[in-house]
Amino acid sequence: MLKKISCMALGAVLLAASTGCDNKKESSVIGKVSETVTEEAPELDTGETESTEIPVETGVNPLTGESGYNINACGKRSVAIMVNNLKAALPQYGIEQADIIYELPVEGGITRLMAVYADYTTVPDVCSVRSCRYYYPLICLGMDAIYCHWGADQTIALDTLNRTGIDHLDGSSESGLFYRDQDRVGSYASEHTGYLKGSELASKIEEKGFRTTVNAENSGTMFNFAAEGEKITPAEMTASTAVLNFSGDYYSTFSYDAATGQYMKFHSGNAHLDGKTGNQLAFDNVFALQTDIHTRADGYLMDVELTGGTGYYISNGGAQSITWSKLSEDSPIEVYAADGTKLTVNVGESYIGIIGTDKTVFIS
Repeated sequence: MLKKISCMALGAVLLAASTGCDNKKESSVIGKVSETVTEEAPELDTGETESTEIPVETGVNPLTGESGYNINACGKRSVAIMVNNLKAALPQYGIEQADIIYELPVEGGITRLMAVYADYTTVPDVCSVRSCRYYYPLICLGMDAIYCHWGADQTIALDTLNRTGIDHLDGSSESGLFYRDQDRVGSYASEHTGYLKGSELASKIEEKGFRTTVNAENSGTMFNFAAEGEKITPAEMTASTAVLNFSGDYYSTFSYDAATGQYMKFHSGNAHLDGKTGNQLAFDNVFALQTDIHTRADGYLMDVELTGGTGYYISNGGAQSITWSKLSEDSPIEVYAADGTKLTVNVGESYIGIIGTDKTVFIS
């Protein structure tokens, strides 16, 4: 028998059982479903055996809408990890398992990734981990995510971490959790060798005393998902290829694979691979969110306007124009159709590129 129980209801119970947790708004219903396994019953007097069905509860991933999710992770906070995206640091590893990957420009025309994992207890080793820029923790605040990085610029980024009080783990000051990959030492520059050891993350979060139950007002869910198995095709334009031109040297290309229904990612002209699995990154949803991005007064670091803007939603071979907004520092990024209604998106992993209005997004 199939039984559905809201994972958000489970999160509310966990909240009620804890103290000092903030309240936030439910943005979608994330279900909990039951699968069955067969277990042999004790022997009967007749000597015959019977099978009895014991329900095994699973959840729905709040970041992808996919079923089969770890039920113990329902109602828990996600974790976001800063990942080096310099060509000299490739390939990264541990990023294929991310539920959402953000890409934003940093100084010098390069970009940096932030990989988000819904279940902090199953995060793989992730390399190479790099430093904070102020707009990344602001995105994390909106997802109620725990933020992991290795260092920070000592001006606005450090001020943002301190001012907001966001729960974060910094490889430049934490003992354990962050290490140097000895297979990379000597063949990569030192800043490209740092990795986060995923198996130690849950114990480090516990050691730090971070709240692990997600705020009820912000479920950590960004999207309204279509029903699993249902596929939406944005109808405004065909999208077999999409290119986000962050700079002349750094651009992300997505090529639609009709056989899998996913977009294969390329990093500046080459297949973007995970160094451990060897697989090319693939996404069910691609978002190109445009906003004002410009160099700060110091002539080096970047300012990124996160209150909102325009953009495109690309999925299942089609694309459409959208708008997006982030109402406050601790509000999530939300995406809307052209008519202003909340956008419904396909189940699966998402790429979110935030790119300047002065840069080009090419869709064909």
